[in-house]
Amino acid sequence: MIDFSISKPSQKELLSLAGKAIEEYLKSREVIDFSVEGNDELLQLAAVFVTLTRHGSLRGCVGTIEPEYPLCEAVIRMALAAAFNDSRFYPLILEELPETKIEISVLSPMNKIRAHDEIIQGKHGVLIQKNGRSGLFLPQVWEHFGSKEDFMDELCLQKAGLPRNCWKDGSAELFIFTVFSFEE
Repeated sequence: MIDFSISKPSQKELLSLAGKAIEEYLKSREVIDFSVEGNDELLQLAAVFVTLTRHGSLRGCVGTIEPEYPLCEAVIRMALAAAFNDSRFYPLILEELPETKIEISVLSPMNKIRAHDEIIQGKHGVLIQKNGRSGLFLPQVWEHFGSKEDFMDELCLQKAGLPRNCWKDGSAELFIFTVFSFEE
């Protein structure tokens, strides 16, 4: 897996696009028009998650695991989805916007692994698939768990609706990835 990054000017532009998209949708129920001509970095296809927090607590997080859209479009789509379509939360309201922080995570390609011992705690995000079910934790989620066992057990249970320890028996497919993340 290779390390990658997004330039500071592009980070700033993406965070601005995400914030403007949410604000415009709150005010008009319209999706913003955007133009990023001349910035090839923002036009590359990318898998993206947008995470919203309010007062340090999760307020929405939605993303894609495959690069489906140019980075700028993916950020706008996922920002709107995190704000208004994360089923764990009610839709964001205008009064919450000033207190809401945006984090963008651009995912590396998924890398299928043979065994869970290839997962590096604190570095890798993990996708598990088994019996038509799947779940994903971003690498940032490691901060909530003290061990790989706890991280993987909760990934199975919370995100995939699978038995806690199913990641150990070799019947689940495991994929790892890294992210380049930045926030306001």
